[in-house]
Amino acid sequence: MVAEKNKKAEISEMPVEEKLRILYELQQIDSKIDQIKTLRGELPLEVQDLEDELAGLETRITNLKAEVEDLNDQVGKKKVDIKNSQALMVKYNEQQKNVRNNREYDSLSKEIEFQTLEIELSEKRIKEFAQQVKDVKLIIDEAQTKHTERKADLQNKKSELDSIIKETQKEEDVLIRKTDEYQELIESRLLSAYKRIRLNAQNGLAVVTVNRDACGGCFNKIPPQRQLDIKMRKKIIVCEYCGRILVDNAFSDEEEK
Repeated sequence: MVAEKNKKAEISEMPVEEKLRILYELQQIDSKIDQIKTLRGELPLEVQDLEDELAGLETRITNLKAEVEDLNDQVGKKKVDIKNSQALMVKYNEQQKNVRNNREYDSLSKEIEFQTLEIELSEKRIKEFAQQVKDVKLIIDEAQTKHTERKADLQNKKSELDSIIKETQKEEDVLIRKTDEYQELIESRLLSAYKRIRLNAQNGLAVVTVNRDACGGCFNKIPPQRQLDIKMRKKIIVCEYCGRILVDNAFSDEEEK
């Protein structure tokens, strides 16, 4: 605990020039990591999109199959209804043979007529359900064909991405470890500001040099007095236009040496 406090105190008391140097070097490392990610291009997003599409197709196919099962259940119920109606018709026909008057006979005739209509309606519904089953099965076949195609696309994209990752993973791992090491040398408030600027910058540049009297990030002109302050390295100065941290280009010259 004491060692940690001492370390924080040392970092806080570090000369501004050294803080700027560490920030600049951290930016160079992060930029190299960004380049590796750029090399992968849109592949990670394409892989994610294909995985999402496959998941959606699988859900759709499952729901469609459930719909077919439900329709087949409905067909089964209608067949049972037909058998029940046929049994009632047999019963009513037998009862007609023993009626005592025309009223009873007419009443049974109406029941038989009603069951006949029920059978016709059930048969009609069975045909409708059967057609719906055919239609849904066609949709399932189309979805499964699309699923097979997308799965092949996904395997190809994953293979391509894995190949690129394999080529760059070792270098990226080394850079990430360096990033962690440099971040430990920066006070939390300054590190948070650095990360925030990087997140908001399109090119990921939070620390830039002054080139040709202009900000290396947004290319707006920097006043001479401000340039002098930057060269003095006595305080952390940000671009008044884009908010990036400014350092003099001597840092890049030193790095090349």
